[in-house]
Amino acid sequence: MIGVVCLNPALDITHHVPAVDWAGVNRPSAVHARPGGKGLNVARTLHELGVDVLVLGLAGGLTGTEVETGLASRGVPASWTRIGAETRRTFTVVDRESGDSALFNEPGPPVSDGEFADFGVRYKEVLDGCAAVVLSGSPPPGVPPDAYAGLIGLAATAGVPVVLDAHGDALRRGAAAGPAIVKPNLAELAASTGRPLDGAGRPAVAAAARELRVAGAGAVVASLGATGLHAVTPDGGWWAAPPDAVAGNPTGAGDAVTAALAHGLVLGRPWPEQVRHAVALGTAAAMAPVAGEFSVADYNRLLPAVSVDRDGAG
Repeated sequence: MIGVVCLNPALDITHHVPAVDWAGVNRPSAVHARPGGKGLNVARTLHELGVDVLVLGLAGGLTGTEVETGLASRGVPASWTRIGAETRRTFTVVDRESGDSALFNEPGPPVSDGEFADFGVRYKEVLDGCAAVVLSGSPPPGVPPDAYAGLIGLAATAGVPVVLDAHGDALRRGAAAGPAIVKPNLAELAASTGRPLDGAGRPAVAAAARELRVAGAGAVVASLGATGLHAVTPDGGWWAAPPDAVAGNPTGAGDAVTAALAHGLVLGRPWPEQVRHAVALGTAAAMAPVAGEFSVADYNRLLPAVSVDRDGAG
């Protein structure tokens, strides 16, 4: 079983608009509401892959109840710790004419010390049954800044590898705690290392990923958006790219990459296959109209077309 920690879930609402008029009235042609947030996107993707998964999350208020029931209706097992504040929402607007999209994220709800302590009790209870744990997303207000580092330490004591997808202080502290894999995007990698990477070439990206790995992570897999990813691993460095750029909804594509990495970790895939599956699954998710979903047919079609090249400097 893969445990997926989701401290800051959301109700994801996606509006598809023929052409966005930012100064006028927009009437969506389709509206989707799904349980979301990075951790739930990871869990739903793993569930769709047929993986035994358990969500460990915080939920509060009417929105939290809608997230709980929505996830249960999709057959994804979960263990929720209830909180007093209202679970957040996210809004994605997809412009069908241009293919562009905009994402609006509400702030997470405040979490009390007692509520997070209750979550920690449940987390420790299920660790023995996990083959891996995914820590994904930003901790909400009130959760200690070293929360992910502490959860990684508990998992290490239980012999359970961790995949970490976070940013800011949670990423820096978490990476130092020794997770098996850290999965930043390019902006998160730049912020965590203090290196300017916007528009930078491959050598600069690879150097930043190596620096983050030296900080304590077993491997660093940097997602680079539509151009693929770069991985620095114990077996060397790898570049992987999809066959073509795709237009669609990129929300959730990075979460699909995280899901593929966790799945590959449990299966023991060699790194070239790890990154191949991660790019194929992330690209398939970007092609889907709703965050946290993908077409299995697209995933299988893309797999053999993903290019994987070794980086001699990795």
